[in-house]
Amino acid sequence: MSLPQIIISVPLFGFMGFGISFILNMILKTTWFPLILYAGVLIYCFLNFDLKGGDYLMLSIGLAGILGGAWAIQTLRKKGYRMF
Repeated sequence: MSLPQIIISVPLFGFMGFGISFILNMILKTTWFPLILYAGVLIYCFLNFDLKGGDYLMLSIGLAGILGGAWAIQTLRKKGYRMF
């Protein structure tokens, strides 16, 4: 994987993970469901694809984005926002 691809894909996976996690948490009202779903996707990728170093980096940044989305939802719920 080339350097420009890594530079573009790392923030993209982080923002995508955060956004998808945030939206799923709002719709389903479960905090950790996106993390469990992503763990299933990771297991599928590890078993069926030949991953390189950049792939592991992107998948771990996506995981960080999902954890960030779960943290943001929990913080908003603790502060009293009723729609979350």
